[in-house]
Order: sequence, then C-alpha cells, then structure tokens
Amino acid sequence: MTELSSRELNRTLLVRQLLVERASIPPLELVRHLVAVQGQEPNWPYVGLWARLAGFRPDDLERLLRERKLVRSGMIRRTVHLAAAEDFRWLRPTVQPVVSAALRAPYFRDEIDGVDHQALAAAGRELLGGQTLTRGELGLLLAERFPGRHTRRLAEAVELMVPLVHGPDTGAWGRWRNRSVTIGLAEEWLGVPMSARPQREVLVLRYLAGFGPASVADIQAWSGITRLAGVVDGLRANLRVFRDEQGRELFDLPDAPLADPNLTVPVRLLPAFDNALLGHKDRRRIISDEDRGRIAKEASGGVPMYLVDGFVHGRWALEDTTVRISPWHPLSAADEQAVRAEAEHLLTFVVPEATGTVVIDA
Repeated sequence: MTELSSRELNRTLLVRQLLVERASIPPLELVRHLVAVQGQEPNWPYVGLWARLAGFRPDDLERLLRERKLVRSGMIRRTVHLAAAEDFRWLRPTVQPVVSAALRAPYFRDEIDGVDHQALAAAGRELLGGQTLTRGELGLLLAERFPGRHTRRLAEAVELMVPLVHGPDTGAWGRWRNRSVTIGLAEEWLGVPMSARPQREVLVLRYLAGFGPASVADIQAWSGITRLAGVVDGLRANLRVFRDEQGRELFDLPDAPLADPNLTVPVRLLPAFDNALLGHKDRRRIISDEDRGRIAKEASGGVPMYLVDGFVHGRWALEDTTVRISPWHPLSAADEQAVRAEAEHLLTFVVPEATGTVVIDA
C-alpha cells in the first residue's frame, strides 16, 4: 500500500482546492466542486472564491444567490454554507441528523423543553408558506402558538428541523454580520422537493474529489456525520487506498490526480473557515499543530490565514483599507514580497475604489 508524505498530501489538497493556479471556470462550478463553501459570515465566501478564480467579482456570486442557483443555509457541521441548489436538495437531508441534533444542546433544550417538536416544525412550515420572514418575525408568530417561550429560539429550532434557505440579501457582499436573516421554505424557494432519503455514498465521493485522499475520520470531521466507516467500506472496491506517514488508511477516487510533492505553489490569502483549512480532522497537511494551537480559543480555522509554500504561515486581517499581515514564522525577502503582492491583489478586490495599504508586522 503506497504511503503518501505530508508534502504530497499538501500539494494534492492545494491542487484539488484550486489554490495553485486561479481557474477560469464559472463560480457555480467551483462551489459544486467544493460541495459547499463556508458562509458563516457573509463576506468570507467571496474571498474564498477570489482566491481560486481568475477575474472573480462579487456580483458573480450575488447573481447566483438572486437567481436561486446557489443556496445559503445550514448544512455540513451544522453551520451556514453555500451550495448549488441541486446539491442542497440531497446534502441537507444527508446531514439532517447532525443539524437537528443541536436541539439537544442546552441553548435550545432549556427553551423548548416540553414543546412538541413535530408540532413546532409543522407550525413553522405553515407560517412560512408562500413567504419569507426574518427570524424575528417568525419567532413572534410562533410565540402566539407556543406562549412563554423565547421567540428567537423557537424560530431557530424550526430552522434546525425544517430545510430553510436564507434570502439572497443575507449573503450579499459587504455584510460582515448576519443581521435580519430572512428565511423561507427550501422546497418553495427551489421549486422542487428535497431528496426523500440521505445520500451518504454521494457525500463521500463528492468529498474525496475535492479533499482526498482522506481518512474516514477526515470525512466525518468535515461533514459532521458519524459512522461513515461502513459507507466507505461499501465503496472500497471502487476506491484507491493509501496510507499516511502515521499508517492510517486514506481513501481516494480511482482517477483523482496526486500532485508532485515538489510542486511550486503560490502565496494565498484564505478567508476564515476556508474549506482547505477545515476539510480534515488531521489538518497537518496544511497547518501544524503548533500553529493551530495559536488560534485554538478562536476555533481552529476561525481566523483568516495565509499560506507560504503551501502551509499556514500566519494570519491576516482587513482593517478598513489596510490588510495587516501577522507572520508566525520569519519571512524571507522573496516570501515577504510575494505576500505583499498577494495582499495588494486582495485590496483591489475588497476596496477597488480606495487606496489601500499593506502592513506586515515585525
């Protein structure tokens, strides 16, 4: 069984994530390739697509949301993502168990204890029928039927139980916080029914195309779904199997490319929660345990980071019209020049009509 080094895994991940060379493909095709793009904060998906696509502009993504070709909703890992409409139809039912499991957390349990979940979900469907509402509006209407409950929590509970989508304005460029999130029934928004059953095999195969080779634990960490070992075993005959340097089994599609470990890769600035940063349980193929520990209190992957030679080298932040680079390791003169050039490129994207500045901390 072939052993893959960390550099082979690193280069392969960057190639699969389109982080070696910006691609000239439609944004919707990229999102489909990545299965779903983290969208917890509205602006971060735009930066993630900018890092991967040539000539990408914010309206390219906004248009897809307005045309309902792209959906913003809670999906994998129970967090907000963007996915192609046709993929959301099978993806949400597939991850529904992990989404609805949030109802057992104290945040929800203490507020909806004793409420009939089926009755609450049915009420939410009825009230949202034929319209979109803000979470606050839906909560007030639900409180009329379930008095004495936290209105916001009622609305959020419905969102966990019923496939809902966010209105396009919620994911518009320039929104740094999720305020006044509008929600509607997914089936009405899409005009087609959701998939009648989970499609775990599809989930595994689509994941491997964009993130493989990967272990069962990696697939589970990315998706939030447990007990996928049986699904992978059922697919084993049609997969390639490798081992990593620790001897763990890694699975991959039979025709998926493996990258040269010596492949030269560019500097890249990635948004918080980027797919490449959160796609595996063992993230050492892109960030060291030491560097991951630096941001543990902020959730690993929860801050914007940049890559040098394919690995996380530090973090960055946008401060008005300034991109501030905070290295965690020394930068050579050549690498500093490359980081500065990529940060200046980012400035032309995020503040195209203003003169921006790049600051690299000592």
